[in-house]
Amino acid sequence: MKVLIVGSGGREHSLAWRISQSSNLTRLWVAAGNAGTAALGENLSIRSNDVDGLVEAAQKTKTDLVIVGPEAPLALGLVDRLADLGISVFGPSRAAAQIEASKGFALDLMKETGVPCPEFHIFTDQTSALDHLKSHQGPVVVKADGLAAGKGVLLCQNSEQGAAAVRECMSARAFGEAGDTVVLEEYLSGPEVSVFAFCDGENLSPLVAACDYKRLEDGNHGPNTGGMGSFAQPDFWNAELAAQVEQTIMRPVLQAMAERGSPYKGVLYAGLMLTGAGFKVLEFNCRLGDPETQVVMPLLVSDPLELMLACAQGDLGQTQVQWETKSYVGVVMVSGGYPNQYETGFEISGLDTDTPEDTMVFHSGTQLGDGGASGLPVTAGGRVLTVVGGGNSIESARERAYGRLKQISFKNARWRRDIGAVANQGAAQAAG
Repeated sequence: MKVLIVGSGGREHSLAWRISQSSNLTRLWVAAGNAGTAALGENLSIRSNDVDGLVEAAQKTKTDLVIVGPEAPLALGLVDRLADLGISVFGPSRAAAQIEASKGFALDLMKETGVPCPEFHIFTDQTSALDHLKSHQGPVVVKADGLAAGKGVLLCQNSEQGAAAVRECMSARAFGEAGDTVVLEEYLSGPEVSVFAFCDGENLSPLVAACDYKRLEDGNHGPNTGGMGSFAQPDFWNAELAAQVEQTIMRPVLQAMAERGSPYKGVLYAGLMLTGAGFKVLEFNCRLGDPETQVVMPLLVSDPLELMLACAQGDLGQTQVQWETKSYVGVVMVSGGYPNQYETGFEISGLDTDTPEDTMVFHSGTQLGDGGASGLPVTAGGRVLTVVGGGNSIESARERAYGRLKQISFKNARWRRDIGAVANQGAAQAAG
């Protein structure tokens, strides 16, 4: 199979890494890719939101399967365009991608299907939102309705903070059009977990779970980021919980989407919180997570191309999906100053040292340096690398990840030192 992966982050590098191990692969392109994907296939200079350019590339290369990593091209209808041309594509249609592209859509869907979720109110008018907050004191979660690159969720401890967050979204337009509509949600607390299912519109795979860390600093302090690390699978995740989530959340949503005429194909990602009243859905995403993909892909035993093609063609019911029982921990190395202003262009050393057993390094914000493929890559973003270790327990996986990280360096690098720590495994990592 000739395969085109869309995206340029750690998620896409880990997908390319796992797919490159498939005996079904004959040629691999990544648009736009990074220094890591350049070692596995050919990078194409096409941005992930350039739908016309991606469609043209898929036609020109006669790609057998397109795998879409980020949410933006899904929301822009890339899958629909490719499907109309008869090109197999792994990912949901534009209509199905609304489950992430509009938080209001997702919440209405959950309410309709009886899927447990926080109480919520949706506003398109700032005055109405502020009036609501005056009569609802206490903590609140303010969300920009649309896509905001993972940054449109504001956790507010009181109604005053909530009002400021609403103004940030709707008046200051900190998240652009995504904040023209806001969702005010009940503030929940408890352990968080990201749950993933491969879907073909009707069937879904056995679930796999991971936990990620959004806060910049140890102990879940500091600003929110795109993700500072993750581990899979958490100790509290078991067969009983998986069955509960499948029956009360994943299957009802999959069925409802099909009944609406928007069958969901690709990966369905549910961000859950385990509250005193059981699991509640904080959000759905229409793709694999980042940095969770970096610890989920090493768990996948089944051939990734057979699995993804089955999802695209509606044949998942005939495909066996198997996950490893091992543990993986991924630690993200970021540029100094991230998630605010930071410098790039620094050489990354230590990547070509002897690789310890059960470790891997996935590139995010990197690009080839002056020496090209034979030289050192350089930093090109806020999140630069995800260093992953595997083992028979979270503790051993964590030890391997941090051991490998010590071999790598670039100017102003920083990272959290508590990813996968025992004290955090039952905590709410994602929200901090």
